[in-house]
Amino acid sequence: MINIQNVTKVYNGKVKAVDNISLSIEDGQIVGFIGPNGAGKTTTLKMITGILNTDTGNITLNGFDIRKDPIMAKKQFGFVPDNPDIFLRLKGLEYLNLMADIYEVDSESRRQRITDLAKLFEMDHALNDKILSYSHGMRQKIVVMGVLVHDPKIWILDEPLTGLDPQSAFALKEMMRKVAQEGKTVFFSTHVLEVAEKLCHKVAIINKGHIAFFGTLEELKKDYHPNMSLEEIFLEVTKNA
Repeated sequence: MINIQNVTKVYNGKVKAVDNISLSIEDGQIVGFIGPNGAGKTTTLKMITGILNTDTGNITLNGFDIRKDPIMAKKQFGFVPDNPDIFLRLKGLEYLNLMADIYEVDSESRRQRITDLAKLFEMDHALNDKILSYSHGMRQKIVVMGVLVHDPKIWILDEPLTGLDPQSAFALKEMMRKVAQEGKTVFFSTHVLEVAEKLCHKVAIINKGHIAFFGTLEELKKDYHPNMSLEEIFLEVTKNA
């Protein structure tokens, strides 16, 4: 569970990137985080993961406060950032083992998970190559694999499908559905509204640092018009927020 209470983030003492937002994302839910560019999505995800500190409010992950108990809080989640260009001089396998070491995954478990993930994302052939040599899509895959190697209870993903080929994108979406059915939490940002519409139990729409809507798609359509597409409703919500 992710619990965000009255969180604000101000840049340069005057620009409110996130303005007093509150969200509660329950176990077993896939929640899509959507909004225009610059709305506050990435800033929010970076505060949830402890990359940025909140200016006000608090965030807990499965009951652990990200500021007061950061180690335990960070053990709860896996995070896919919006930029996969990391640890470029490591080989793919070295990176996966580094991530497994950080999360104290035992040898047998990591070997099996790496094998399964490499097969799922068709990366078997590339694990002994340096990440520097990977295409953008391959870098995205290795980052996703690194996040999943410790089987986190909470998934936090910033535009995770960007750069993935259709088969890998399908595989990741199926994994998201599977872990939600197992009672885990998935919170991801996306610009692809069709993905949010087909995959999510709930959506949170953020605009200009404010949460303009949080609830099910049925509730969202009820608030506007049942025959409107999510794209049309999204444009209407962000126009009026």
